[in-house]
Amino acid sequence: MVPAHWLQTGVAAADGEGFVAPGPESFWWPLIGSDTSNWTLTRPAFVVIVSVVLIGAFFMTVAGRLSVVPSKRQWIAEQAYGFVRNSIARDIIGAKDFRPFVPLLMTLFTMILFNNVMGIFPLVQFPSMSRIAFPIVLTLVVYVVYHTVAIRRKHGVLGYLKALVPPGLPVWLRPIMFVLEFLTYFIIRPLTLALRLFGNMLAGHLMLLVFILGGEYLLLHGSNIFINISGILGLGFGVVMTFFELLVQFLQAFIFTLLAALYISDAVSEHH
Repeated sequence: MVPAHWLQTGVAAADGEGFVAPGPESFWWPLIGSDTSNWTLTRPAFVVIVSVVLIGAFFMTVAGRLSVVPSKRQWIAEQAYGFVRNSIARDIIGAKDFRPFVPLLMTLFTMILFNNVMGIFPLVQFPSMSRIAFPIVLTLVVYVVYHTVAIRRKHGVLGYLKALVPPGLPVWLRPIMFVLEFLTYFIIRPLTLALRLFGNMLAGHLMLLVFILGGEYLLLHGSNIFINISGILGLGFGVVMTFFELLVQFLQAFIFTLLAALYISDAVSEHH
């Protein structure tokens, strides 16, 4: 089922102007308010709010009804928790220091995965992380955590900054290394962490829009049978790419959480 805002992109094209490819306007979908209002509730914002409520309610209800023989809900919760705890937190951060960071990593993984999957979920079909504000906020949380941990481990801000330069380097190389490391830890890491998630979700959503809307337009407005067949093929390829997008959505949630664990692991280590 194709949501209304997808079809609106191609409806105007049927007036004689040809097919209009989806663009940034396809990602602006206010539920309450408009461009001119002081406050607007958009669909991705609503989906994020719903995800927080549903994920929190799910794990709270499961935690309150634990049993030796797990139910399906408990099994799903245990598998998700075990995956993040063992495969990401413990393996990356280390058995000594990983425990305090499991709740953060679990929250990041489940929230990003849920909101990514909403990109192909019927009646929603909009990945919240394709709006840059949400990846930026999640990145800021990780940014604050790993810098705070590093400052505490390195005995203050000055100790942290000194640790950016590995010992034993020639004097002339130290300023260059400090600048490179400072840019890496304070600018490049958060920038790439946010843009990677945002870019993949944006590109995936646009790809599905092009195949589904393009296929729909060729099928309904094609001038001959060959164009109509091309429309059917486009729609079929859109279905195939939907399953591929599901894999990408999981991988992006995993990669974001994995990189967050790597940054925290670097912060808790004695040496960069």
